[in-house]
Amino acid sequence: MIITKKALPRRTFLRGIGATLALPLLDAMIPAATAATKTVATPVRRLGYVFMPMGCDQPRWTPPGTDGLLRELSPILSSLEPVKQHVTAFSNLELRNAYPGSHATSNAAFLSAAKAKHTESSDYYLGTTADQLAAQQIGRESQLPSLELSMDMMQTTGQCDNGYACVYQNNLSWSSPTTPLPSEAHPRIVFERLFGEGGNLAERRAALRKRASLLDWITEDMASLRRELGPADRQKVSEYLDTVREVERRIQRAEANAVGNPLPDLDRPLGVPAAYADHAKLMFDLQVLAMQGDVTRICTFQLARETSNRTYPEIGVPDPHHPLSHHGNDPEKVARMAKINAFHVSLFSYYLQRLKETPDGAGSLLDHSLILYGSGIGNPNIHDHTNLPVLVAGGSALGMKGGRHIRYDQPVPLANLHLTLLDKAGVKIDSFADSNGRIEELFSPLSV
Repeated sequence: MIITKKALPRRTFLRGIGATLALPLLDAMIPAATAATKTVATPVRRLGYVFMPMGCDQPRWTPPGTDGLLRELSPILSSLEPVKQHVTAFSNLELRNAYPGSHATSNAAFLSAAKAKHTESSDYYLGTTADQLAAQQIGRESQLPSLELSMDMMQTTGQCDNGYACVYQNNLSWSSPTTPLPSEAHPRIVFERLFGEGGNLAERRAALRKRASLLDWITEDMASLRRELGPADRQKVSEYLDTVREVERRIQRAEANAVGNPLPDLDRPLGVPAAYADHAKLMFDLQVLAMQGDVTRICTFQLARETSNRTYPEIGVPDPHHPLSHHGNDPEKVARMAKINAFHVSLFSYYLQRLKETPDGAGSLLDHSLILYGSGIGNPNIHDHTNLPVLVAGGSALGMKGGRHIRYDQPVPLANLHLTLLDKAGVKIDSFADSNGRIEELFSPLSV
């Protein structure tokens, strides 16, 4: 790395043997002429998508009130209280192309809003997903065009749901109608993808055995950089590196604990945290680091795949999720499903709070990101794709007005929301799937 009196390039890396570390936005990256006017470099725009499987208990999800403000949160959304002013809830969005209703088409249509070809074989066909349209434009400016993550191992093949190939529910992201992008559930692999460099897997692992941390590889470059930075930037870099190191330590602890437990849950890769919440928070933290270092600007994350039989004993729900979602209106089953819904939302709240507390230019990562959370199913008991549980968070620097609840009298395509978020992130297209307009009220002052 060469340091000069000029502003550091935004794409500055610390490098060592087998490692490369992108840096967060620093004051030293602001051109001198810009700094003299007391303004800051324009932060990049980011998009995040978090998928919740198998719908929700809609009465416990839907926020009360009819004036368009998110004054009070529903039971399922209550954990969002610390970030409520950054969140907008929607009622009556739909995925018409997900019909005839199924779990496979719910998963497939969530980011594509497209109709999946009904096939059990490899001649599957869907549509390019919203995140990949963004990756093709704004993703080209970062180290990774996009990052696809999940919580489950995706090993199922063949036919998974009502004659639909498993590929539809295993993959959220499609770079073309015939190209699904696999997601990664193992934190170590994600960590090395973000920060590792050079050599094959065996060579990197051998090097790691000689050094306690991947960050040890970049100490010389790091020391050189710190000598050239001001106090504020040195503090930012130190905090960022401390966070990277802590994430790596958590990964190492999970791998060490796995030695005595060689038989993980069927859906859980060996070497990840045993508790679902610990695993999910680690995956969310990796997304924050990836965005903070501008390694990628587009993230997708599948909290669980459709038809997942994962259980949640840590919140007192030992029932498999999928059978529980077909509750037959049994009040006890509905209540347990709602606990899973609330648990997932609480993890999303953790993600938003981490983004909010992470500085980025004149604001935070949350200010400069648009994050979509939701499901492709409304009422899972009947495989309904209307009145979807959907939230959008962040984006205040892009003009988004949070603390809202946008209700529609008639169903509105989820594709309209995708089109709107893409537009605000700088992806210019005329239409998306079955869209019939944009959701301008998401960025307009509320009139009551």
